Order: sequence, then C-alpha cells, then structure tokens
Amino acid sequence: MLEFLPKVIPAIQAASDVPLSFDNPNIEYHKVALQHFDRSKSRGKPLFNSLAASRQQLPEMIELIRVHDMRCIVMASECFRPDGSTGQSLDPQQSYETVKRFADMLVTQAGRTLDDIIVDPGLAPVGADTYGLVNIGLDTLRLCSADPQLKGLHYSVGLSNFAWGTPKAVKPLLERAYLTIASRYGLDFALANVEANATPLEETHELVAQLEAALQEGRAVDGESVEEAGFRQAAKVMEICSAYVEE
Repeated sequence: MLEFLPKVIPAIQAASDVPLSFDNPNIEYHKVALQHFDRSKSRGKPLFNSLAASRQQLPEMIELIRVHDMRCIVMASECFRPDGSTGQSLDPQQSYETVKRFADMLVTQAGRTLDDIIVDPGLAPVGADTYGLVNIGLDTLRLCSADPQLKGLHYSVGLSNFAWGTPKAVKPLLERAYLTIASRYGLDFALANVEANATPLEETHELVAQLEAALQEGRAVDGESVEEAGFRQAAKVMEICSAYVEE
C-alpha cells in the first residue's frame, strides 16, 4: 500500500484538483501520503480520515494535522470512558461528549477551526441494526447541532452502509431518504455515489415517512430491550423493501 501511494496520488492530482482524503488508521500511511501530495495542485486542504478514541498515536496524529494544515474527520461512534479506556459508543450522550473533546483538542492543539472538523456520527445497516445505532447517530447529530459552541462543525456518513443487504431497487432510495432525515439535523456531507444516492428525497416522498416510522419502531420503550426494538425496526424495513422486490 505504501509503495503505491507515490504513484496513485500524483496520478489523481494530475486529473483533478479536488482535495484528497487519506483514509487509514495508521499514521505512517498519512506521513507517506502527505510526502507525495502537492498542495499547489489542490483547491483545498487535504483531509485526515480519521481520528477516533481508540486510535494509536492520537497526539501524533493531531500534531500531523496541525503541521500540514489539514481538515479531519472525527469518528463519534467510539467514545472515551471515565476509566481511561475507549470503546463503541452505545449512547448519543457519549458520542456528543466525544465530539466536544475532539473539537477542543483540535482547536487548542492543532490550531483548527470548527470548519476544519467533519464529524462522522456513525451509520449502521438499518435492516440489521439491533443496537439502535442509526438512531444513536441521528441523536448525536441533534445534540451537536443544538450546541452553540459546536456551531460550524460539519457532519458526514458513509452512506452505502445504511441500506446494505436491501434489494437493489430500493437501496438508493432508502439511502436518499436517510439523507433527507439526517440533513434536518445538520448532515451536510456524505460518502456517496453521485450517480445514485447523493441527492436527498423530497420531504413529501412516501419513503421518507416510512423510514421515519421504521426508525421510531427501533426505539425501545419501557421494559423492552434494545434488541427487541431493533428486531421490530428490521421487520418494518423488510416490510418497506417488500414493495420493491421484483416479481
């Protein structure tokens, strides 16, 4: 992989001036990538993808972002725990606190503005989400967007995760319906296929209301486990998909 970077980065920059995103959890990857990235050929800052609570060499990554004047993606789906450990966030408050912590580190230690920071709240396959992860991500967006001290942050998801495993006829529509819902709470970026799923559906499209109803079913009520609600959500998603299955 590292041997390929000196070839692929100049080739991409010869074809496009779009800022490049370097996506790898290993800091050595980013160091090599940045050695071969020509800032004069880019119309924007390179993107460090990504910072997360569990990353090794986190202080070094933040310093690299400072030195190379990078934008960065912050993963909110992992959290810092009170005992000093890290793990998957299973509560939107945990994700929100993680975002605030990263924002503070990046502003104070890396000289970033909030405009330089892109938060990934996390996105799971909606039809197999038995832990309420889709709703956790949406609730994280709500909490962050409502905080005036975080105004200026950007938000992004890996959109192809959302409708994984659903019929081809409905997959892009489900992804676009998610964009419609999430954009209400601040989502402004996405890793998406510009030919298929990068445009939100109209608010009045029936699939938006159907998806909202399915996600509501995924919220556990008193006396109910998260898994029970998750299976109910999955059943609703299957019901939506059944109308798009070709005979």
